[in-house]
Amino acid sequence: MQEPDASAELSWSAADRPAPDDLPGPLTVTDTATDGPTSTRLPETAEPPLAVDLDGTLVRTDLLVESLLLLLKRQPLHLFAALLWWLRGGRANLKAQLAQRVMPDPLTLPYRRCVLEHLRQARATGRRVVLATGADAGLAARVAAHLGLFEAVLASDGQTNLTGSRKRSRLVDEFGEQGFDYLGDGDHDHAVRRSARISLVVGRRPDPDPRVQWLQDPDAGSARDLLRELRMHQWVKNVLVFVPLLASHRIVEPEHLAVAALAFAAFGLCASSVYVLNDLMDLGADRRHPSKRHRPLASGKVSMAAALTIIPVLLVGALLIGLLLPWGFMALLALYFLVNVAYSLRLKSVVILDVLVLATLYTLRIAAGSAAVDIWPSTWLLAFSMFAFLSLALVKRYAELMTMRAVDGPTARARGYRLDDAELLSSLGGGAGYLSVLVLALYIDSASGQALYRTPELLWGICPLLLYWDSYLWLMAHRGLMHDDPLVFAQRDKVSRILLVLMVVVWIIAM
Repeated sequence: MQEPDASAELSWSAADRPAPDDLPGPLTVTDTATDGPTSTRLPETAEPPLAVDLDGTLVRTDLLVESLLLLLKRQPLHLFAALLWWLRGGRANLKAQLAQRVMPDPLTLPYRRCVLEHLRQARATGRRVVLATGADAGLAARVAAHLGLFEAVLASDGQTNLTGSRKRSRLVDEFGEQGFDYLGDGDHDHAVRRSARISLVVGRRPDPDPRVQWLQDPDAGSARDLLRELRMHQWVKNVLVFVPLLASHRIVEPEHLAVAALAFAAFGLCASSVYVLNDLMDLGADRRHPSKRHRPLASGKVSMAAALTIIPVLLVGALLIGLLLPWGFMALLALYFLVNVAYSLRLKSVVILDVLVLATLYTLRIAAGSAAVDIWPSTWLLAFSMFAFLSLALVKRYAELMTMRAVDGPTARARGYRLDDAELLSSLGGGAGYLSVLVLALYIDSASGQALYRTPELLWGICPLLLYWDSYLWLMAHRGLMHDDPLVFAQRDKVSRILLVLMVVVWIIAM
């Protein structure tokens, strides 16, 4: 049932990992237009070698953290082994062990364009460019091979963690005191900067030290990117916690409305933490996606440290609000978070089960809203929700598959689904959407519907509107016009907004 992971993060065996002797040597120039060394002689220059850091400088990410997240996603039980690797041999051993098992894909890392341009200009003048990094030698070598800009690679080797004073000593041994320039991000480079002729710092203002220069990054992230990462526009989905009040016609009761508003806020904070966690676990796949690669975490505009900090902050906020509400709400909120964690780690790669989980997560919002206001939803409402949101989840997968088809052609895959699954997805999704309309129709004629509405016959007007909207969504998806998230599409689409207004008007009149 489970398909292979479509993301292309690399996994290497110990035999595949290059030994230190296999790394690019100080006299080998790798041309970016070829697959290997070239004999092209570069112009001679009197400038000393330029040593460049990797994490936070050449790339806007922390490759050790990315490797740990990959291990958590692929081999979660190995996290306990990772602790032993660190205790037995320190960070150098931990990095080496991780590189033997998982490795971020060098092709899709969020490289800083300003640094790449600076390195290309240095190469054009014949200057020696060296990658000096605390990352493991295997990972550093593959980054260097991909970029083709470095004459040498100095990296951690499983015994020595090449950071701080150890990196400084290695560079001094290679080039002498004041015999090199250094390009870093400034966070852990103070020791190296003392021995560099000139130190360039990327992404921050220059130091008072005249030997420190600032390399401006026009693509640097900001507080706005952190807010984007929280995806607060997705909080509209949490309006579902108000559905039990709407369905029971008690939305106008102030005390219940206030409680539902607290539930909405708690779910919003919890959902934002889930979005950040999901993006952390999905970095490789997102970077290959035509639109998701621009997300703040995938593009490196929000740091790994910021993301790992904001998750517990959001969860604590959700917990504090949740303590004001009934324990049943807290239990369902905790269940919502745990299911999302399982979804991020494993379930999203299990075909069919993934869309069932998505539909369940939407329905959990309704159930949590019911627990908050102590109005348990009817089986009619829960059944309608499961079928309706199953259809939307299948639209989402279908749209992702169509998007990847435009990129990868006939070999397109999305979350374990292949291109030839598209017809089946559309059949299942259309059927689920129509079943939700059938549930509504049966409810209208039931004793519950007849008792709750003054003119329940008017609710029949919602059925053709829902049929039209569901069919319209699938038509847009088939034409490749669907957003990755069908609810975001519905917010922006004029036809969808008109249909929603009409359905609300019919519902109000029927009350």
